[in-house]
Amino acid sequence: MSTFTFDRKLARAVQRITSSALGPYQSAVIRIGFSATYLLYLLRELPHRHEMYGPDAPWRWDMARQLTSGNQAFTTLMWSDSTVWFEIVYAVALLSAALLMVGWHTRAMSVLFMAGVLSLQNRSIFMGDGGDNVIHLMAIYLVLTRCGQVWSLDARRAARVGRVTDADTDAYAYAEDDGPRRSGLGDVAGPVLWVVLGLVLTVATVTDGLGGTWWLPVLFWVLWAGQGAWWAVNRYAPHSEARTLLDVVANLAHNATLVVIMAEVCLIYATAGWYKIQGSRWQDGTALYYPLKLDAFTPWPGLSDILASSGVMVMLLTYGTVIVQVAFPFTLFNRRVKNVLLVVMVCEHAGIALLLGLPFFSMAMIAADSVFLPTVFLVWLGGRVTLGRELLFSRRGKVPGQRRAVDDEEAPQHSGDGGHTLVG
Repeated sequence: MSTFTFDRKLARAVQRITSSALGPYQSAVIRIGFSATYLLYLLRELPHRHEMYGPDAPWRWDMARQLTSGNQAFTTLMWSDSTVWFEIVYAVALLSAALLMVGWHTRAMSVLFMAGVLSLQNRSIFMGDGGDNVIHLMAIYLVLTRCGQVWSLDARRAARVGRVTDADTDAYAYAEDDGPRRSGLGDVAGPVLWVVLGLVLTVATVTDGLGGTWWLPVLFWVLWAGQGAWWAVNRYAPHSEARTLLDVVANLAHNATLVVIMAEVCLIYATAGWYKIQGSRWQDGTALYYPLKLDAFTPWPGLSDILASSGVMVMLLTYGTVIVQVAFPFTLFNRRVKNVLLVVMVCEHAGIALLLGLPFFSMAMIAADSVFLPTVFLVWLGGRVTLGRELLFSRRGKVPGQRRAVDDEEAPQHSGDGGHTLVG
């Protein structure tokens, strides 16, 4: 009986991780959080972009070329030293971050977002901080997740056209009775994106512009070919075993990536906490005092002086930081304690953003922490945002009783010619 029970539990576990992409709300928050963080960063550095990553950077183009040839890093900015090309890459990075945040063709935008992050950061690796390292890693992980299942334009478009088999890629939409039907402008945008990205990928491969590693070109080509296979199966055999197999592979990749993200967050906090324990200033409880006295990390000198003047507060915050970081990986086994520590860590990062002037580092870490947020809380939060949006539109003169009519007018007109989308 015990063997039979174990086999049933194992079968249920395998079915769960293969039949669905787990954590849809958590992956959506990660997508929104990291894309918004990088978008705001690029907008803030827009006046200084040439000095940061462009032709006026202290780390010149020829020096970056020597560095990338040695560490085999990928960056599209090494394809040309033209100012026009730099502006194109920067604009694509901005646009992909914005479109990924709102969830427009999330699969294609996640790849472009990763390429933009790697291109800019690998061009001038000495310009970043810990937050940039987190964004660097998460940009790679995002391309393997189905992060557009909820809270995205893809999911909204899919809901308007009826039941769908893959909301995050908008690969195909199905009506209940009349089979496949069109999904609006995505029918045109998807194939165009797929063709354009394929041409760019071909040129980059031929010209050896994908860096010196083997895994990145393989990843690019697998993603591109996978989307083509998904489109073909959805068009010619939407109810076949091949379609089920593609779903299983995508779910496995998504779920495995979520586990890697969780492990990455735990590793960040564990290593940070244990390294702090070894420092004498953290041991005597005075470590927080010193950054509060550095001009480069005191955007609010008066507030920093007030905090630094209290020895008890400095000691409590110093020890509290170490305790929270070391203890967090072990609290994952207790949901209540984990949720309490999550609140504490979010407050800690908010304090870092305010007191030390590191907003983007804090935003990146809060976005990474969100993978552990409870689904109930995220659903509640999404409901509050939806309610606030409806109240906002109603205050602008929209009559609630007209919502159905407006939605019907805005819904795409469908035809029976079996429309499809290639890139979601």
